[in-house]
Amino acid sequence: MTAKTISDGILRALAIVLGIALLLYFLWQIQAVIAYLVIAAVIALLGRPVVYFFLSKLKLPKLLAVVLTMLFLMGILAGVIALFVPLLTEQGKNLSLLNINALQQNLNSLYAEITKYLGASPDMFNKLWDTDLEQSMLERFDVGFIPNFLNTLLGVISTASIGLFSVLFISFFFLKDRLLLQKGILAFVPKRKEKATIHSIEKINNLLSRYFVGLLLQIFVLFVIYTITLLIVGIENAIVIAFLCALFNIIPYIGPIIGGVVMIVLTMTSNLGMDFSSVILPKAGYVLIGLAVGQLVDNFFSQPFIFSNSVKSHPLEIFLIIIIAGLLFGVVGMIVAVPGYTALKVVLKEFLAENKIVKSLTKSL
Repeated sequence: MTAKTISDGILRALAIVLGIALLLYFLWQIQAVIAYLVIAAVIALLGRPVVYFFLSKLKLPKLLAVVLTMLFLMGILAGVIALFVPLLTEQGKNLSLLNINALQQNLNSLYAEITKYLGASPDMFNKLWDTDLEQSMLERFDVGFIPNFLNTLLGVISTASIGLFSVLFISFFFLKDRLLLQKGILAFVPKRKEKATIHSIEKINNLLSRYFVGLLLQIFVLFVIYTITLLIVGIENAIVIAFLCALFNIIPYIGPIIGGVVMIVLTMTSNLGMDFSSVILPKAGYVLIGLAVGQLVDNFFSQPFIFSNSVKSHPLEIFLIIIIAGLLFGVVGMIVAVPGYTALKVVLKEFLAENKIVKSLTKSL
């Protein structure tokens, strides 16, 4: 091996590393566009069954079927906005989301009611929480972070509204030409790999389409159970609270816990001023029962339907993937873990079918 060969190899390796770095930098700079493409692809997957219904059952032309599907999806979005945004705005004080002082006072009052019911003094709880601090526990409910959180949320909503047109525009063409994304991917694939790539894309589309439809069904079932529970208990803004808490279920494992805590807290704070032992505590207990029923239905019906029938993965396998993705990428990683892992399994089965590990992981596909 000559010095020239070594130097050429080093230069080639440096060029490859530099090219990869530039590609990653470019992808980072256009991350908003990538996000639009991903969201549009998900919308297209959700809209595919509707388009198929219009084409096969009603025998409509493809363009008309796509237009009606987009109008249907936009109508659902507009309905959600029309239902929840005015309620959140008008009833913000009741929910203690916009009135920070009211929220602070409600939490403090709730703490005082709990300590009174348990027959303990606030000083005793202060010592249990922190023996070195003399600060009253009633003063520790600092919710000053909420205005910053709301500002951030409004910023995200504003940014999302700017990109809404882009997402809908891309989604329309993804639905109109379901091979559009496939053609874009094939442009970067060698000719000899095109057939396997096309098969992988079709398989991924079918699996993820069932997954996202199942996820919507999961949220809807929880929404109905939570709404019925809150209406029976007599909680104000039951529909809004139920929807928000059901939506938390998108985050695997920790989402239901967060949603349950939010529902219990809003139930107890909305009844402050009433007797704690005869009104607040029983209502919180009924809501807790409703949460338990919802999670039982979700764990024994919804999730097996989604994970087993949709993505065809073992529950333990899914659990490990979600935990690993959460440790690496946080909440976002937990949300995208299942569809990402499903797509990866399909690709591995298509291109590394003879590998022993791949065979074991993809035998159900």
